[in-house]
Amino acid sequence: MYENRKRKHYTPPSTTGTTASHPLSRNMQPPPTTATTSKKTLTLTPSRLKDLLIILSFLIIIYLLFSSPRPQLSLTPRTTPSTTYLTTRRHIVFSIASSSTSFIHRQPYIRLWYNPTTTRAFAFLDREVVDPTGNNNRSVIDPTLPPVIISKDTSSFPYTFKGGLKSAIRVARVVKEVVELNEPDVDWFVFGDDDTVFFVENLVTVLSKYDHNGWFYVGSNSESYSQNVKNSFEMGFGGGGFAISYSLAKVLARVLDSCLVRYAHLYGSDARIFSCLAELGVGLSHEPGFHQVDMRGDLFGMLSAHPLSPLVSLHHLDAVNPIFPKMSKTQALEHLFNGVNVDPARILQQTVCYDPVYSLTVSVAWGYSVQVFEGNEFLPDLLTPQRTFMPWRRGGSAEFTRFMFNIREYPRDPCKRPLVFFMESVTNGGKNGIWSNYIRHDVADCNRGYAMKNLELVRVLSQKLEPDIEQMKAPRRQCCELSPLFNGSMFISIRKCGADELIAMHS
Repeated sequence: MYENRKRKHYTPPSTTGTTASHPLSRNMQPPPTTATTSKKTLTLTPSRLKDLLIILSFLIIIYLLFSSPRPQLSLTPRTTPSTTYLTTRRHIVFSIASSSTSFIHRQPYIRLWYNPTTTRAFAFLDREVVDPTGNNNRSVIDPTLPPVIISKDTSSFPYTFKGGLKSAIRVARVVKEVVELNEPDVDWFVFGDDDTVFFVENLVTVLSKYDHNGWFYVGSNSESYSQNVKNSFEMGFGGGGFAISYSLAKVLARVLDSCLVRYAHLYGSDARIFSCLAELGVGLSHEPGFHQVDMRGDLFGMLSAHPLSPLVSLHHLDAVNPIFPKMSKTQALEHLFNGVNVDPARILQQTVCYDPVYSLTVSVAWGYSVQVFEGNEFLPDLLTPQRTFMPWRRGGSAEFTRFMFNIREYPRDPCKRPLVFFMESVTNGGKNGIWSNYIRHDVADCNRGYAMKNLELVRVLSQKLEPDIEQMKAPRRQCCELSPLFNGSMFISIRKCGADELIAMHS
């Protein structure tokens, strides 16, 4: 910035009788005659020299003010080169809250997502797991599962929540204990329960949106309105999992014990972590792909209308039905991972297209299900989950039956429901695309229209979905096209939408 300089004005000396003493006043006198001029000689007196110097200085100042260019103010902010932070599986350390009792029974869930060669994780237990027969006190921990760490004693910390479990303090302190392991090259610490199934590649994609050098607390709240009222709408629920950036976790670990003393009245471990982070001035960065699954029964309605965000986690899987029919809970999840392992970013992503010939509306939840509706359905209606599930808590006031998203009723009459197809197989054709096949699932003998009556198989062709960071920040749903029905089969091709293309019914 340039200085504001005051212009120096010349003040003439005061005069008493004549103006002849003013140097500029001489110009106002009548010009001398020729005779007088010829006889005068010009003499430079000290007074005249002083006046000339003042005038010269004045002229120089005027010249500098009007001839020098003014400094230009930049209209664009100064930028610094940005650094790209590449997060991979190996930059994430998972902490699994478990116990000696539950760890054995929930190992199948952990095996679904944990890979000892590519994933870093630790299971924190209250005590060693031993052979139930007591023979030689042998450890029965599978070496392909995460290493087990026995949590430190937390009996000295107060816990005053009536009817709660004091193990919540031990689980909360996992944050401190995992940081103190001093694992190398860590960008993120991720926390979840032993019945939390993570979709690791999608988690990597989501966390890549954030700079791990900053203070970030990433997760989501509960699907249940009442659970959020009791805890907080801004808390990352621990069952669905949450992530804490390395730089924030280091600070949190240093102050956590003092928070555990102050928040003895809270119920769970996640509430304690949330409260301590709040004291550090950090809020939750909401990511809808984390699922606490505070609901029971059939998750079909939620899974078939998943948010436009990568699926990151599923919790409380013991409390819900198998997500695929005619399978056990573990088998159904393993079946889902057949699609996850081929195209993780696309799993459950919903695509809708319309058949103008037979007047059908088709909704694809890739890798899971296809629904075929008779007639034209508005797109916003199809993006709303159908209420196939039940509240987490039975009975009570209406508050316990409310969810954190819009829902639409699922017809009691199966013949008024859409025709449903469940994923049977996924085949990766490389550059030729990925084929996923969906077979018909009938629950009643219904009188369907001609096209739906003969439809037995839906085949979907897509390319592997690999969104970059900018696409993750501003995701857009993809479009699809239907080929004419042939021999009881429907063919669907999923592709990127055009610049101004609408996903809309044909008028």
